[in-house]
Amino acid sequence: MSKHSSGPHRDQHRDPHFPAVHLRPPRHWVNDPNGLAFHDGHYHVYFQYNPHSARHDAMHWGHFRSRDLLRWELLPPALAPTPGGEDAEGVWSGNAVSHGGRLTAFYSAKRPDRWYQPVAAATSEDGGRTFTKRPGLLIPEPPEGLTLFRDPYVWREEDRWRMLVGAGLADGRGAAVHYASAGPEDLEHWEYRGVFLARAPQSLPGGGDTEEGWECAQYAPAGDGRGTLVISAWDPEEGARCAVAWPGREEGGAFAAGEPQRLDHGPDFYAPALLPAPDGRTLLWAWIWEARDEERVGAPSAWTDEAGWAGMLSLPRELSLGADGRVRQRPARELTALRGPRRISAAGQGPAALGRIAPAADLEVTLSGDAGMRLAGSADGREYLELRRDPDSGEVVADRDRASLDPRAKGGAWRLPAGDGDGATARLRILLDHSVAEIFTEDGRALTLRCYPVGGAAWSAHATGGAAWAVDAWDLDPPPVADLRPSPEIPAPRADTHRPRPATGRAGEPHSAAAPGRAPAAGEQP
Repeated sequence: MSKHSSGPHRDQHRDPHFPAVHLRPPRHWVNDPNGLAFHDGHYHVYFQYNPHSARHDAMHWGHFRSRDLLRWELLPPALAPTPGGEDAEGVWSGNAVSHGGRLTAFYSAKRPDRWYQPVAAATSEDGGRTFTKRPGLLIPEPPEGLTLFRDPYVWREEDRWRMLVGAGLADGRGAAVHYASAGPEDLEHWEYRGVFLARAPQSLPGGGDTEEGWECAQYAPAGDGRGTLVISAWDPEEGARCAVAWPGREEGGAFAAGEPQRLDHGPDFYAPALLPAPDGRTLLWAWIWEARDEERVGAPSAWTDEAGWAGMLSLPRELSLGADGRVRQRPARELTALRGPRRISAAGQGPAALGRIAPAADLEVTLSGDAGMRLAGSADGREYLELRRDPDSGEVVADRDRASLDPRAKGGAWRLPAGDGDGATARLRILLDHSVAEIFTEDGRALTLRCYPVGGAAWSAHATGGAAWAVDAWDLDPPPVADLRPSPEIPAPRADTHRPRPATGRAGEPHSAAAPGRAPAAGEQP
């Protein structure tokens, strides 16, 4: 068996938009994370994967695993469609649980002659590397009165197993429907318990709504009957829209929900999936899709066909529910270990050139008043991602209208709540990785967006506005990824990452960045 470890490759020419830190294979299509579980000493991150092309088709379960969330292994696809079988058109989304020395996967079985996706199951006896599919279907038919039924999520609470399945009701409400197993050791027999939560489309802060269909419904218990329901809002005309969280409390087997909260305030984050970690944390990964020239999410794209890859998994996040009913997120604490050299450490007021940063970087930024920051991707400064604080609302505006000189790239601006107006400050952590930025506020909100700089220069940071600011920036060292598949491919080319020279910033601190670059996360069989 071949074994390949990917790491920094600064001397190779590669796709400048390919991530160095976010997980994905080097080629083809990736979408929802699936089957997140801690089993046999490893964190397992399965994901929707087309091993044949960069189009949304022929879904398999790809597979990464790690002992520490820092060093990863890419294994062969763990689940594949069975020709002529119940999942002939794809092994679609679901989850997995560790029990009795086995890893049991629950997934949506897609076939062209059904509008719904019944629940199927498979078990692994070899640490999650391969699975044996259970004969037949676990839940073959949806309950009456549904127009959408897919994406099982199973979890154990006290002495019972429970399952949610994403749904849409015939009356136009999105829903999560609820099942319970027959006993504490039984993952084979399930009884329908009714609707866990259903809501008509409800407006969300910042625009959009909770839609008529819910995909990837998942539940994170918080103790004392409290918990968070996470769903992905799906529109029957437009498809995937956004991720939503409902805080609330269980009452008689149903969920009494508070007001819905946008789980991520950006345009490119969907299908979050949960992993109950052995240390008590709830970890979360999501699908970060492209913002190229596709007509809508999942549609064919000439740019994507040319690039040969689409989609990535978010960095792991920690999800929690505060006593105030706010759902909070922050980057998983392990990610701090990926910080390399500090390239910027500066504070000031008014406009300033801060120096170069790596295309994969970890930034801590404080903005007051109307202060902002531009991350420029071209030497002449015409191409930049802009973050600016609105002093009236306290929101941070993330604007990518000028983030790419390629006219095919999508633009737009989004608002991230980060304070209460003038007199307050916005404290941000920004995880930048070539064509993606995940932005977090101090109080647990997040915004994710894609951008595609083509200017060919190293990134550079610039303070804007007239108010006070502070910036610290570190390189992000790419995590090692060992390819344990039989025939890993040679990584695809990436454009020059332009190692910058050290510079002196206005505050007298050294400001520079060594672009890490690296081979893509792991190889791909042609």
